[in-house]
Amino acid sequence: MKHLPALFCLLGALCFARQNSTQDMKGMNMPGHDMSKVSAHDSAEDSDAGMHAMHSMEGRMDMGPHMKMTALRPAQPGDAEKAQKVADVARAVMEKYKDYQVALNAGFKIFHPEVPQKQYHFTNYEYAFEAAGQFNPEHPTSLLYEKNGDGYRLVGVMYTAPKRFTEEDLNQRIPLSIAQWHEHVNFCKAPEGHRGEMLGANPKFGLRGSIATKEECDAAGGEFHPIIFNWMVHLYPLEKDAAHMWSVERQHAD
Repeated sequence: MKHLPALFCLLGALCFARQNSTQDMKGMNMPGHDMSKVSAHDSAEDSDAGMHAMHSMEGRMDMGPHMKMTALRPAQPGDAEKAQKVADVARAVMEKYKDYQVALNAGFKIFHPEVPQKQYHFTNYEYAFEAAGQFNPEHPTSLLYEKNGDGYRLVGVMYTAPKRFTEEDLNQRIPLSIAQWHEHVNFCKAPEGHRGEMLGANPKFGLRGSIATKEECDAAGGEFHPIIFNWMVHLYPLEKDAAHMWSVERQHAD
């Protein structure tokens, strides 16, 4: 399939698919679409959804009906060591891409650099595709940068996993006694002419909207998606301890 225009992968959406990986494509759907069925028109709409997801996560931590988190499990022998190995690899990755120009030259793309953000996701769509089939801590889906004057300062990484994954699948990648993954759910896309309402005060639509069921969404003329994007988790490997490295509060505030 032809390479699609670059979109936000925050959340884990991908910009291209391969014909020899049908099962993987089912786990890498953009909002409401199998990758094998996405058109250029759909891609533009999905970019809008990605932008809205970004804004919905800024400023406050509010799970509500639009956010699904993995349950924090009791610690098992070896969990801390396994998670620390991921953090150690991620720290080495950050050293490699400390200069954001190196990241750009390596194929990472900035999601909407023209829009002021608390964190900017530099996404590698080949790594996103790879994450659908296997977990490679050396290949985070996104690098997380904060604005620093005219440039950017690297503060963390984001890993993704297919939305078809169970919590047990995610636990195999990073122990769920240490990290909590999240995904965006119950998304009602606003009908034509009402998209601006998704980001306004007391919105009906979107990831901060009052609408959280298909019935309500249909009645309002919207388009309902039970899940958008893939599983995601942020990691801040330069922090001093596991609680801060895998902080749920920070990844939602950012």
